[in-house]
This record gives sequence, structure tokens and C-alpha cells, in this order.
Amino acid sequence: MLKVFSRLHVFLYRASGGRIGGRLKAAPVLLLTTTGRKTGKRRTTPLLYAEDAGRYVIIASVGGAPKHPAWYLNLSGDANATIQVGSRKLEVHADTAPPDERARLWTLMTRLYPGYDDYQAKTSREIPVVTLTPAAS
Repeated sequence: MLKVFSRLHVFLYRASGGRIGGRLKAAPVLLLTTTGRKTGKRRTTPLLYAEDAGRYVIIASVGGAPKHPAWYLNLSGDANATIQVGSRKLEVHADTAPPDERARLWTLMTRLYPGYDDYQAKTSREIPVVTLTPAAS
């Protein structure tokens, strides 16, 4: 059911330039497209984000599941991806935030969506914080 909802979300977001599906309550949503590490196929996932110093910040939570999300594993194989923010599409390079920066960015993201703290409490893995830096134009 989650896959169906996600596909519908992506379809509506793309069709409306982010006017539909561009927010989840107060939190903004972007579309992240990665290349599958096993299949080589392009995969798109809607994710909450925040902006920080010209970068986009996302959280690899999967609701506190014991394993990292597929999109995060895909980025570990190929850190280059595409995002859509509203109607804008950008090529980005992904990095996992180092511990000192993670703490600051985690606070930024939990202000946006406090549920991330609950997700972290549910799992033994440290949930990664990922920064997406737009490629130079």
C-alpha cells in the first residue's frame, strides 16, 4: 500500500509542479530520484526536506525501521541524484552528514517534523542525515 501511495504522490507532485503533494502539514516535500544500485533503474521517492546554506537536508528514517531505506543505499552506490523542488529540477550530490554537523541538522529537521525523534528511539541504527548539494550550473 505504501508503494502505491508513494507512486501516486510522485505522479501528482510532478503533474502539478509540486502544488499537490509539495507539503506534508507544515513540512515541504521534494522528490529524490536515485539510480538503483542493483537494477540501474531510476527510482523516485517523496521526502520531507529543509534548506541549509544552499543545500537540501533529508533524513533516511523509514519510520524507524531497522534497515536504511533503499534510496539511501542507492546513494551510497552513486551519490549523484536529481531532485525536484516544486517545478524546479536540480542535479545534486549527496553526502551523509558527519557527526558534528548531523547533530545540528537533526535539530533543524526535528523542528520541522518532531516525529523523527520517535523514529530514532524505535531503532538501534543511527538514522543518517543526508545533504544534497546542487551541482554547479
